[in-house]
Order: sequence, then structure tokens, then C-alpha cells
Amino acid sequence: MKKIKPARLKKGDTIGIVAPASPLYNKSDLIRGIKTLEEWGFEVILGDHVNARYEYLAGTDEQRGQDLNSMFKNDRVDAIFVTQGGYGSARMLRYIDFDAIKQNPKIFIGYSDITAIHLAIQKLTGLVSFHGPGMAGFNPEELTEYRKNQLFKALLSDQPIGDIELADKKKWINIIHQGEARGEMVGGNLTLICSSLGTPYEIETEGKILFFEELDTEPWVMDHMLSHLLNAGKLQKVAGIVIGECKDCEPFKHNPGFPVTFSLEDILEEYIKPLGIPAIYGLPLGHTKDLATIPLGVQGFLDATNGKLIIEECGTRS
Repeated sequence: MKKIKPARLKKGDTIGIVAPASPLYNKSDLIRGIKTLEEWGFEVILGDHVNARYEYLAGTDEQRGQDLNSMFKNDRVDAIFVTQGGYGSARMLRYIDFDAIKQNPKIFIGYSDITAIHLAIQKLTGLVSFHGPGMAGFNPEELTEYRKNQLFKALLSDQPIGDIELADKKKWINIIHQGEARGEMVGGNLTLICSSLGTPYEIETEGKILFFEELDTEPWVMDHMLSHLLNAGKLQKVAGIVIGECKDCEPFKHNPGFPVTFSLEDILEEYIKPLGIPAIYGLPLGHTKDLATIPLGVQGFLDATNGKLIIEECGTRS
């Protein structure tokens, strides 16, 4: 698939807001996010169903797909931001007009459950999309300077993002296997990556730098998902692996009926180290306040020996 880059975001542009997964718990989260975007100098358009609720979804699958299609087709809209992840993105994939996306390339950004849409867009259109924050985190309580700066670097700058630095210098990068690798960036939330297998949107990992993150998932479940990727042949031919911060991925206090002794680091070492490829763990690429925005489909350089991921290619065009 030929790579397509969206136009760079600039002050005065119009941002369309869609809700492809779960609804926001508080509608005020969206209002606060809109205010933040307007203070930054952007216009905002809301999808027709952005405040809809269908049980645990932000409207029916068809409604959510319709909103996304409309934003890509709307000439007034320059970029598309999601409200949040949660659950439901994969349910609406059959309603997405991928030809319209390919013919109207725009910035599309979100993470977590939105991984399902990123993988489908990358597979069927070649459009560079962005793994980054949703509107639920665009308020003074959630929006750290690191998150804001990384977002602006990715969407507004004409230069590659470069080195993805730690937001908290007291934290450190766990080097699973040393070495260097180059390749296109692919990945997102581990659960959604695994869910893509066996579908038309299945993740392609050969020769690429795979990154993943997870939330509230016990190590034995991470074991299951990494085993699934390994059995599917998705880990053996990657150029390198980057694991973001996996928030609250530790054994729960309940007893599942068997000993829960492996830590997440134990699982990562067992599955990834024997591959003999460059791999690191601990960058701010997951469900943390200090979330770095990553363009998907662009060239990255992994210097695992020194614990660094460098985005070498700009994700947008002028």
C-alpha cells in the first residue's frame, strides 16, 4: 500500500470530533476539550452523534461509522480527533468508507480502542494516522506540558518528532535486548492488535517496529496475548519491539485458581528476549498522563542498546 500523508495542522484549521467507541461519562469533558482547542486557535465541528449513547457505545455502529465518514468527506474539516477509546471501534469497521479516507486524507488521532481503526486505515488506505490523546484528556487536569508538546510536534511541526524522551527523568527504560533497528512504526493497544488477527485488518509486522501498550491487564493475560502473536508468526520477523508503559498490569488480588507469580517484566523477557531482536520497555506510549503522540506508518529508529526510540520521518505534509 502506497503511503499517504495528511496535511499538516495549522492554527485556524477546523478539527472534527467523533466518538468511535464508548461515550464520555461526563459531557463536560467534551466541552472542556473543545474550549482547549479553541484557545489554541482551532475551529471545532462535532459529529452528529458525538453525544449519542447506545448502552456502552457512543451510538450504534452505523451512526459512529457515519460520523467518521462524514468528517473525512467534509471539505471544511482539516483533522479528526476522537473523544476517547473504551470499546466499540472494531464493531464499526464494516461501516467505514475506506475509499473516502484514501481520497480525503486527513489527520486522524486517538489511541487505546482506536487501535482497531488505525490498523484498518493503515492496511486498507496507506494513510499515516496518529496514536495519541483523545478529547477526554484535553483539559488542564489531564493535559501535561509533555503531552501537549508531543502532540504539537507530531501534528504542527514540519520536522520529524525525533527522540521520544521520558517525561519523568526518574523513570528508566528496561532494555530487553540490545541492538539497532529501522522500520515503519506499527502497533497500539495489545488487546486490539490481537483482535485484528484473522480479519481483513490484520496487523502487518514484518520488517516493522512494533510497539504496544496495555491497561489493567494481569501478566497471565499478557502471556496469553503474546503467545497468540507468537503463534500467529507476528513477532518473529519484526525489526524491533517497543513496549510502552503498561498501567496497572500486575496480578490482581483475587485468586484465579492458580498461582499468579510471573511479573509483566518476566513475561516480556520470556517471549521477547529469545527473539534476539532490539527491544525496550517503558516509554510513555500508553495510558499515562504523559502520552507521546506517534505517527503510524512512518520510519522509526530503535536504538535498544541506549534505550531510545527516534521517529525519523515527519508524519504530515505541507
